[in-house]
Amino acid sequence: MNPPRLRRRLNLAELHAAVQGRLVVSCQPVGGGPMDDDATVARMAQAAVAGGAAALRIEGARRLAVVRAAVAVPIVGIVKRDLAHSPVRITPLVADVQALVAAGADIVAVDVTDRPRPVRVAELWAAITAGGAHAMADASCEADALAAWAMGFAIVGTTLSGYTGGPVPAEPDLALVARLSQAGCRVMAEGRYDTPARAAAAAHAGAWAVTVGSALTRLEVATAWFATALQTPAIMENEHSGTDSGRTTCT
Repeated sequence: MNPPRLRRRLNLAELHAAVQGRLVVSCQPVGGGPMDDDATVARMAQAAVAGGAAALRIEGARRLAVVRAAVAVPIVGIVKRDLAHSPVRITPLVADVQALVAAGADIVAVDVTDRPRPVRVAELWAAITAGGAHAMADASCEADALAAWAMGFAIVGTTLSGYTGGPVPAEPDLALVARLSQAGCRVMAEGRYDTPARAAAAAHAGAWAVTVGSALTRLEVATAWFATALQTPAIMENEHSGTDSGRTTCT
């Protein structure tokens, strides 16, 4: 792995000023897809910054180092793992934290949900702060987030709301954003913010910043949304024509 470009990490006041009220783009392509390589993600990151992203969210220490050399904006680093004995996937190990910090992450995000885990949240927080990065809590609910905020996490994200069991909601959890903001947290709205209107609604609810991923950087996913939407009215039109074939419809 090439060393990241030397760059001073922003202190918390600088980071707050740089990102507050702005967009964070999660550059995480579909795993195994045609865009899933380091050089493509680095170009994706550069394009996001050119479009106005104030920060990026990048998975994997090696990939983060490549992106770090290509952009100057703050980077949220994560590592995703599928563990045999824990449902925790986002940066579950101290070694993951250390690798992300070494790769140049300004912020390291970890799962802070109250579930069986290989390492206590407090140990992950300590490793992040010892490395000089800022700690972000990927939470699923108000209790997760407030516990992490009390521990000293600089940012709490709604990242895992709706993703820890049961059907995934269609709408983002704006109510959680509002409650955490009212509690005084620095809130990263994340999870199902797939339209500009939803991102703006998060800001109105009190989000410090908003992370958008699939709608911008998972081309296969976003394309499928449009492809599916265009198939639905066609099916309805065919059914209508079958029951009222004498009527002409202009489209």
